[in-house]
Amino acid sequence: MADVNVGALAFIVAILALIANFSIHKVEEGHVAVYYRGGALLSTTSGPGFHMMIPFLTSFRPVQTTLQTDEVKNVPCGTSGGVVIYFDRIEVVNILKPAAVYEIVKSYTADYDKALIFNKVHHELNQFCSVHSLQEVYIDLFDQIDENLKKALQEDLTVMAPGLNIQAVRVTKPKIPEQIRKNYELMEAEKTKLLITIQHQKVVEKEAETGRKLAIIEAEKSSQVAQITYNQKIMEKESQKKISEIEDSTHLAKEKAIADAEFYKQVKLIESNKMKLTPEFLEYTRIQAIGQNNKVYYGNTIPNMFLDSEMLTFKKKASVKDEPLTS
Repeated sequence: MADVNVGALAFIVAILALIANFSIHKVEEGHVAVYYRGGALLSTTSGPGFHMMIPFLTSFRPVQTTLQTDEVKNVPCGTSGGVVIYFDRIEVVNILKPAAVYEIVKSYTADYDKALIFNKVHHELNQFCSVHSLQEVYIDLFDQIDENLKKALQEDLTVMAPGLNIQAVRVTKPKIPEQIRKNYELMEAEKTKLLITIQHQKVVEKEAETGRKLAIIEAEKSSQVAQITYNQKIMEKESQKKISEIEDSTHLAKEKAIADAEFYKQVKLIESNKMKLTPEFLEYTRIQAIGQNNKVYYGNTIPNMFLDSEMLTFKKKASVKDEPLTS
C-alpha cells in the first residue's frame, strides 16, 4: 500500500514538472511576447522575463522591438528602356515600438516584415526603375535611391502600421548586363581621361594665373618703391628749400638788423655831431689839429691859414726874427 502511494506521488510530481516545463517560458530583453490559443491571437502580451501560460493550449511568439536590419536580396528591377537589372542586397533598418506590437501582429502576423518591408521594397523599387532609364538608375540618380525608398516606405507605414519606423535604407550597386557594364567602364575610363586633361588644364591655367599675379605684385611693389623713393626725394628737396628759405630769412634779418643798427648808429652820430658842432668846439678842434701837425715852416712869413685875424695883427706889430716856428 505504501509502494502504491509513493508511486502515485511520484507520478503527480512528474506531471506537475512536465506542466511547469511547458507552461513557464522566457522572453529575452528587447522582445515582446504575443500569445496564441487554438490559433487565435490573444490580446495579452508580455515583456522580458519569465512568464506562465497554459501548456499545450497556448503558444507564444517573441517579437523584436529593438533596432533591426532586414535584408532584401536579389530584387529584379526593369528600367524604362526595358533593361532588367538586379539589386543584390537592400538593407532596411527599422524599429517597432512595443506599444504597437499587438496591433501590427494582429493585422500582419508576427512575420509583419514580409508584408510591410520586403514586399514594399520590391514594389517601390520597381516603381522607381520603371520611370527612369538605365543611365539614371545606374549612374545619375543612384545616390537618391536609398533616400527615395526610405521616404516611400515610411509614408506607407505611417498609414498602414503606425509604430513601425524606418531608420535608414542602404542600397547596393545593381547588377547590369555584362556588355553594358563594359561599355560603362569604357565610358568611365574616357571620363577619367577627360577629367585628368581638364584638371591638368586647370593646373596650367592656375600656374599662369599665379605667375601673372606674381608679376603684377612685383610690378606694383616696384612702382610703390619708386613712388616712395620719389616722394622721399621731393620731401628732401622741399626740406632743403625750406632750410634755405629759413637760412635766407635768417641772414636777411641779420643783415637788416646790422644795417638798422648801423643806420641807427650813424643817425645818432649825426645827431651827436650836430650837438657837438658849436663854434667853440670847432675852434677847439682846429687848434687841436694844428697842435698835432708835425710840419716845420721856415721864413719870416707864417701861412695865414693857421692864424686868425688877431694873430695877423699881432704879427704886424711885433718884430719877428728869422727863427723857426714850430706848431
